[in-house]
Amino acid sequence: MPLPPPHRPCDPARLITESSTLAERLAALDAARFVGRERELTLVDALFTDDPPAHVVLVHGPGGIGKSTLLREIARRGAARGWTPRLIDGRDLHAAPGDIERAIGDLTGIERPLLLIDTYERIAAADAWVRTRLLPSLPARTIVVLAGRRPPDRAWLEGGWERLATPLPLTGLPADAANALVRARGVTDDEVAARIVSWAHGSPLALTLAADAVQRDGGIWTDEPLRDHPDLVGWILQRVAHEELDAADLDVIAVAALARSCDQRMLHDVLPDIDAERAYAWLCHRSFAERVGSGIGLHEIVRQAIHADLHARAPERERELRRRIADHLYARGLRGGVRLIIDLVELVENPAVRWGFGADGATAYRADLWRPDDLQRIHDELPARYADGPWWTLTEPLLRQAPDRVVTVRDAADALCGFALAVTPENAPSAAEADPLLGPWLAHARHEHAGEQVLIWRDSLDLVAPGDFTSPVLSLLNSAAILRSGLTNPRWSYIPVSPRNAAALAFADAVGAQHLADLDVDLGDGVRQCHLIDHGEAGMLGGVRDAIYAELGVVPQPPGRAAPTPHVTVDDVRDAFRALDHPLVLAASPLARGTSTEERAISVRQLLLRALDQAFGDSPDEQLLRAVLERGYLDPSSSHERAAHELHVSRATYFRRLRAATRRVAELLIAEQRT
Repeated sequence: MPLPPPHRPCDPARLITESSTLAERLAALDAARFVGRERELTLVDALFTDDPPAHVVLVHGPGGIGKSTLLREIARRGAARGWTPRLIDGRDLHAAPGDIERAIGDLTGIERPLLLIDTYERIAAADAWVRTRLLPSLPARTIVVLAGRRPPDRAWLEGGWERLATPLPLTGLPADAANALVRARGVTDDEVAARIVSWAHGSPLALTLAADAVQRDGGIWTDEPLRDHPDLVGWILQRVAHEELDAADLDVIAVAALARSCDQRMLHDVLPDIDAERAYAWLCHRSFAERVGSGIGLHEIVRQAIHADLHARAPERERELRRRIADHLYARGLRGGVRLIIDLVELVENPAVRWGFGADGATAYRADLWRPDDLQRIHDELPARYADGPWWTLTEPLLRQAPDRVVTVRDAADALCGFALAVTPENAPSAAEADPLLGPWLAHARHEHAGEQVLIWRDSLDLVAPGDFTSPVLSLLNSAAILRSGLTNPRWSYIPVSPRNAAALAFADAVGAQHLADLDVDLGDGVRQCHLIDHGEAGMLGGVRDAIYAELGVVPQPPGRAAPTPHVTVDDVRDAFRALDHPLVLAASPLARGTSTEERAISVRQLLLRALDQAFGDSPDEQLLRAVLERGYLDPSSSHERAAHELHVSRATYFRRLRAATRRVAELLIAEQRT
């Protein structure tokens, strides 16, 4: 029997107009609004033949990525090619024996069955039965599509199934398809559509909800949509993450939403009263979580929604968790270097500071190294005022002589989108000494800041949108130049600022940069003002940490100044125990006394050790409390898990005792303060 012709969509407007029932009209509207997924549909269309390359398609992706929408389109395409679709939602299935079979029904009399099971994760416990019993019993021509949040079990790709099943991961929509989707949802304003696409990060759910919110709210879309369209938060959480969020893990998910990347060490430090190993394992198994660096991050839209919900529901808790994360990252940065500056800046709310340090680089771009053919590509892409003027004559020798000091940004097509050049007094090439900008700035840095860590920017250019003063390309270049500098924690930064660049001026003002007018220079394309940033004694890491503190209303006590006696809280004591190996963090504690950093850090250690000696009695239970606290915080070679094992208590008992012991020490210190 010959196959029907390939699927060709009918005119959407005619389908909607000719609908005779509400069900038909709903289906027609759904078909009219479907956009994108050309790659996925090409794979699926190839299945509708007498000899398909596969019989089972394993669609997977996070909530809101468009799995259900894709399944409905597959059903329509299959029906147009002669297959009989049967769409089942895993949420409608129950635990009763035979429920799945009853939902599927008898397919033996159907020549070309198309079985589609959505929300497959809801019946994941039946996965082995579906693979070994159900599917083998279906008619030979059956096409099966299973759509769930998690990647398929390894067993689907072995034992012969690798010849019948094919995984199909879903990712975000590209910009053109995303724009088409919001247009199909009724957004007609070009600027509003572009801003929604930028915000949604390719999530079909976010695009749809945003477009509907704009329609409902009179065409308005703001820079803070989750604040100004409050219904969005509830809708996103309900649709994407509701079933996977357990009230007992709200702090864990809050930390993951506040931090760019969350790992077990962060959970251990920020939430010391939980079992960090189990909490991290729980976080890793959320369908809306993904690998970010060496830790786990949340999909951006879910992250924004959880953060907005936390801010509205528990603002004080949100502030406290931000502070703890900042302290944790700062302490790690002191050991690991400036690379953690990106994670710290993620906690800053000031958009000018975020932009200047690179927190707002778009996901459409990536940082890269210099390539030999970039020199000609840069010249070809430069605006005329650069390429045809003295700036290029002055800059070309620097690019040729010091390619290792250059960072680039490229897009998904590997096209060059921007570059930055930054040097230090130690690694500046010889051509820099004769450069009209770098030469005087290097001389000034060597004279005024000899022996200190200094980073000097020469250029940071966006070749895609040079007039965009909030360019994500520039933001990414800024962070890449910092990481590429070789410095562990710069104390001083010299930055060139064009008076025409509003974003750079706002950044310089936000970080308290000093304008050194005597070092201003014109390279032939306009004046470059010299702005000097003093990041403080704690370097760039400390400067960003202090910016976070300022936003939170926390004023760290600077070394060298005596402080009045502060009000001690349980959290202060717990934080101090966690930071016993981090003198700079201890010196900023409300428990600290003295003038120098060393003196203040020592005072906290002595205070805690004295309180430890006085807080517990001689009974076995009291001594167990003390031992848990000592092993949990004072023994650097131990972990909570090892301590619980060696103290012969369960994890739950261990963490309960750790909370009780910390509270006991805090109560002692609070009582002393009151007297």
